[in-house]
Formats: sequence, C-alpha cells, structure tokens
Amino acid sequence: MKEAGKIGRTASALTASHQIQYGVLPWRMMGGILQILLITTRNTRRWIVPKGWPIDGKSPREAIAMEAMEEAGVEGAVSPKPLGWFTYDKLRKSGELLPCRVQVFAMEVKRQHDDFPEKALRSARRVTPGQALVHVGEPGLRQIITDFAHHAQARKRRAS
Repeated sequence: MKEAGKIGRTASALTASHQIQYGVLPWRMMGGILQILLITTRNTRRWIVPKGWPIDGKSPREAIAMEAMEEAGVEGAVSPKPLGWFTYDKLRKSGELLPCRVQVFAMEVKRQHDDFPEKALRSARRVTPGQALVHVGEPGLRQIITDFAHHAQARKRRAS
C-alpha cells in the first residue's frame, strides 16, 4: 500500500498516534473522461472523499461502501486493494484536533441516488482529476488522486 503524506514515518508508528478511518475515491468514466466525485465536510466545508470510522462486524470495504452511500449517495464496486493512505487533523466540536489516518480504496460508481441520508449536509461535485487537485487540500489525498489518475490513463492507453 502506498504511503502518502507522511514520508519517513512507518505505518505502525502512524497507527499508534492516529485514529484509523477508511475512505473511498468514487470514480467513473464519462465520454472517455475520468471523473472523481468529491464531497464537502459537514462543518468546515472542505472538499474530500467519503470517509468514516471502522464499523464493528464490517470489513473496511463494507464500511466505506456504507459511508459512500450515506455521504454521497453512490454505490459501486470497491477495489480489493487500497490505493494508499493519507493523514489529516479532524477538528472536533470541542475545538480539539484529532490526528487521523485514512486508508483509501477506489470505487467504480455504478449508481448515484438522487436522495441519500446526508444530502442536505454536504455538497457533491464530479470533477476531473486536475479539478480535484484544485479543490482538495490534504497533500496525501492529492497524491492518491494523482497516482490513481496516472494509472487510469495508462490503462486507457493500453486498452486503445
């Protein structure tokens, strides 16, 4: 798994000091163009990908499939292998910063619902990878998006 964001620190050292979350990079090809779905956070309105905490009894892939539906209204095939991880500081309601480590999986979007649980709490936007890099602030997530886009372009060239 690619480690994005915190070069020089081991994964075990990061896990010890960070809360673990899982995230999903929802994507689709539309007219031969790669599109990534970004959503905003509920409180700070930063652009991110759907993510959430581990859920008892659920695998990381099952947990993020549920988060993707709740936060963005999307369903699809979640990749078996993670794309990588990134770190960020979650701002809690108390004002405390909680360091988090997010393991990200790709999801090819098969269906997008018009209505979903957090629709009124978030904005969503389908963008090209280049546009995603303009919106997303977390360096590690930006690197995951860049790497994913390069791999998708390479697959597209091989298929042509």
